[in-house]
Amino acid sequence: MRYAIVIEKANGNYSAYVPDLPGCVATGATVEETENSIREAIEFHLDGMREDGLVIPPPSSRVEYVEVAA
Repeated sequence: MRYAIVIEKANGNYSAYVPDLPGCVATGATVEETENSIREAIEFHLDGMREDGLVIPPPSSRVEYVEVAA
């Protein structure tokens, strides 16, 4: 599956979350570290949902960019 993630700059590090998986979050010192951490977090989150007998939500969020005058 391919889930959309959001990575944000925080104070001194980066944080990430998955809009389609509430509660699935990760942090890292760099963008690359954060991407790796959120990938692991997604796998862990999905494993936990399976163990609990919960339905895995299909990816449904879309990511788009819009241009505006600055």
